[in-house]
Amino acid sequence: MAARIDHLVTSGTFALDGGEWDVDNNVWIVGDNTEAIVIDAAHDADAIETALNGRALRAIVCTHAHNDHIDAAPALAAATGAPILLHPDDLPLWKRTHPDRAPDGELTDGQELRIAGTTLTVLHTPGHAPGAVCLYAPGLTTVFTGDTLFRGGPGATGRSFSHFPTIIDSIRERLLTLPPETTVRTGHGDSTTVGAEAPHLDEWIARGH
Repeated sequence: MAARIDHLVTSGTFALDGGEWDVDNNVWIVGDNTEAIVIDAAHDADAIETALNGRALRAIVCTHAHNDHIDAAPALAAATGAPILLHPDDLPLWKRTHPDRAPDGELTDGQELRIAGTTLTVLHTPGHAPGAVCLYAPGLTTVFTGDTLFRGGPGATGRSFSHFPTIIDSIRERLLTLPPETTVRTGHGDSTTVGAEAPHLDEWIARGH
């Protein structure tokens, strides 16, 4: 059976720089009826485990280490035995949420993750966070962008560990070069496509963050 994409929305709190915000997060599950990976274990490990429906979880992949994307990762790992994978540049952020539990493995630019016959290539896309990554699955005509690219523009860069020119470079060089029909599945909110977002790059730069 070919790999499919399942989608779950979980709710919780994003906290950074002394502020807290209520957020809804997209949790993406890629796999078939027997195995899967989870992209961003947000807020509710029990709900994610239920959505897995008995499938073997091969990895918990973190697009970055803001607390709202990783808060449920250790509990999900404990329940399933799956390793937590994170780009090492985001370890300082990770330790703010989980000081006593390190990730199990590293994500590196160009690394390939294989699940249910599908390959996801890790793209290091810093800017929203130093270790932010996107996962490109050409076989599914999809890129999972975390908080790097949303419908309508780049992720926020007004807080610690972020940098607007860097996220613009990441989007220009790593994401907008993908085929225009590629679906952009984001960390929050609605999906979009590369082709829908590409014409607006100059507007984002002019608007700044």
